[in-house]
Amino acid sequence: MRPPVRSRYAIPRSASEARRLIENLVRAQFPAHREAGPAAETVTDMLLVTSELVTNAIRHGGGVVGLWARLDADGLRLAVRDRSDDLPFVRARTPGDPVPIGGYGWPMVRRLASEVRVTPCPGGGKEIRVVLPVT
Repeated sequence: MRPPVRSRYAIPRSASEARRLIENLVRAQFPAHREAGPAAETVTDMLLVTSELVTNAIRHGGGVVGLWARLDADGLRLAVRDRSDDLPFVRARTPGDPVPIGGYGWPMVRRLASEVRVTPCPGGGKEIRVVLPVT
């Protein structure tokens, strides 16, 4: 079993900055010359969930106040904190709506993660923690 590698606690200003942090974490854990890393689809899922959580924190949560990530035997553990007490929800679809816009991210996060936990933060806001298996 590989020892866990932890990223620094960060406050990314954008989804792309958060993705770079996760890419660097994966590269540090799986150097190309030592061992094979996770499948390309797994890394894509990690980056997609990172983007979704950070984008939602920026758009709906009053901004990102922290991001923490680590790789361990269970996979990528990712936590994103924002300023909003509002919980994520699945948007209801209206029958006959020809082009529903938005509302796909939270169901996707729940589908891709093996664990999802939303916890209120002391003083306000929330933290969303997910585990994405490494395959």
